[in-house]
Amino acid sequence: MASELCKTISVARLEKHKNLFLNYRNLQHFPLELLKDEGLQYLERLYMKRNSLTTLPENLAQKLPNLVELYLHSNNIVVVPEAIGSLVKLQCLDLSDNALEIVCPEIGRLRALRHLRLANNQLQFLPPEVGDLKELQTLDISTNRLLTLPERLHLCLSLQYLTVDRNRLWCVPRHLCQLPSLNELSMAGNRLAFLPLDLGRSRELQYVYVDNNIHLKGLPSFLYNKVIGCSGSGLSVSSLVTQKSAGAAALPPGALSPVQRAHVYDCLPQALPLERDADGRAAPGEDNCEFCGLLLLHPMSADF
Repeated sequence: MASELCKTISVARLEKHKNLFLNYRNLQHFPLELLKDEGLQYLERLYMKRNSLTTLPENLAQKLPNLVELYLHSNNIVVVPEAIGSLVKLQCLDLSDNALEIVCPEIGRLRALRHLRLANNQLQFLPPEVGDLKELQTLDISTNRLLTLPERLHLCLSLQYLTVDRNRLWCVPRHLCQLPSLNELSMAGNRLAFLPLDLGRSRELQYVYVDNNIHLKGLPSFLYNKVIGCSGSGLSVSSLVTQKSAGAAALPPGALSPVQRAHVYDCLPQALPLERDADGRAAPGEDNCEFCGLLLLHPMSADF
């Protein structure tokens, strides 16, 4: 197996191959043959799916400087080294089905990156530097342990497809509504109780999937002319019909009150500290929550 691997890499170096396939090789370490001498200066696409890699070399960018696509799906990688940020030509990075716990901030230096796939890992957060990926079109972070999304994600102005299925999100940040190119948003299998009021205002957004969010009781009115997946959620057909016929800014009457009552304690503590009134009660001070965008249509009861 080792001799065959060496031969494959030697031929690729000699013939200046642009594509190298090292899938299903049972590799436990990154092949040293790839890093010898000047490396593979002509290589643009490296496929290393379904091996047993646990880490990547620090000099990866130095030895493979022209990589455009790097596929590392189904390995055992725990940490991506800071040196990954030096792959300045990289457009596609697939680290799905690994054991990632941390994504280093240096990933924000991949200014040419268009597709980032991090599904099926152990991530609890993404660094805010993800917002520096101005060319990013696809971001798949499904099946992780995320509680929130990066604060600067709305700066990914080219983002078209965002998949965050099967995480632990309880709230969708309002700034996601500012993504000008977003066409498809999938948030199935989370813990969402409500969605930002502005979600769907953009004409580019056409597909929204919120299936299996059992606490979700209402949808923003801007979503009524979109393709929506909401099976297994708290939405009923009758409530959807009621909302659609009601027009702008309507939530099912039975769902709005509980959301309002829990809003200050469940949502706003995650945002800025609240001012309190003379009786010590927390008060948002606005009709709209700036953190999640929920419109508080009716005054909260005095005994809140």
